[in-house]
Amino acid sequence: MKLDYDLIDNADKRQYEFHVGSERPRLEYIRAKDKIYLTHTEVPHTLSGMGIGSALIGAALRDIKRQGLTLIPLCPFVALYLKRNPEWKELVLKGINIA
Repeated sequence: MKLDYDLIDNADKRQYEFHVGSERPRLEYIRAKDKIYLTHTEVPHTLSGMGIGSALIGAALRDIKRQGLTLIPLCPFVALYLKRNPEWKELVLKGINIA
């Protein structure tokens, strides 16, 4: 299965999405001025274990960097992704520790 899906910023629903057939993996967020809070990642059960959640987070982080936003990771899966990919920690609000 390919993992190069187009990232969709569904601002009305406040979530990043991939369209994978009829499924919609999503990363929910709250945007406040120059900050973005990533609150919840959800991948349909039929797609779990395929790396789609990590691909979605990676694509969202590229978009967040492109926009110059400051990241506040509230979702445990996003925090784990940041721990495993420390090159993205530069986006995180100063003072938040991702060990």
